[in-house]
Amino acid sequence: MTANEGDVPKSVLARGLVLLDAFEPADVELSLAELSARTGLPKPTAHRMAAELVRWGGLERHGASYRLGMKLFELGQRVPRRRELREAALPYLQDLYEATHENIHLAVPDGGHTLFLEKVTGHRSTPIGSRVGGRMPVHCTATGKVFLALGPPEYFRRVTEAGLARKTPRTIVAPGLLRRELDRAVERGYGVNHEEAEVGVAAVAAPVYDRRRRLVAAVSITGSAERLDVERLAPAVRTAASALTRELAAS
Repeated sequence: MTANEGDVPKSVLARGLVLLDAFEPADVELSLAELSARTGLPKPTAHRMAAELVRWGGLERHGASYRLGMKLFELGQRVPRRRELREAALPYLQDLYEATHENIHLAVPDGGHTLFLEKVTGHRSTPIGSRVGGRMPVHCTATGKVFLALGPPEYFRRVTEAGLARKTPRTIVAPGLLRRELDRAVERGYGVNHEEAEVGVAAVAAPVYDRRRRLVAAVSITGSAERLDVERLAPAVRTAASALTRELAAS
């Protein structure tokens, strides 16, 4: 990702935010040269802005590179609606983990991505690439398919018009085929991913609604494609999602 100079914002605040936004989900740290290239900011400007962010706590120095700072995590924990959702969901996620010993996720829609708010895992769980705060495209994840299947038609249209990136050989990249898969998700009441986001990994997810019956999240079980029986586990993940929905409706 490289920014054009014409895309660089003029205000100091906006430039600082662009610098933070240069970090992608897979990035642990970025060099000054990478920050400059991704934001379009000249190196001296990027260096000065980065130093200010380090003093504030939004970035941390690590050798010659920069990492996102704990201040951002602290601010994220203060977002009321998502914090409340995470806290309400955690007991159900833990119950699912104890029943399956696989990776359990709570995710919310974030544009064309599914954003993982929480992940419960352990040493017996299948190693996978997801992490709290990480994002994956909606079209190739079980949680994302829930959001696409049950969301408004214009959401599906926006996602498909933006292009369906192929993550693995099994990723569905044809809008017509994806629409049929989403129709099946509506009929079944859950979304499924068979090695579409990560080779060797499968998942099943169910929707969570708020008190106004708005789709706000999805709960998923993710594990080895060879070992995970999505049909057998679907009732468990649907039960957990329904219980969380009832709690949100009562709160």
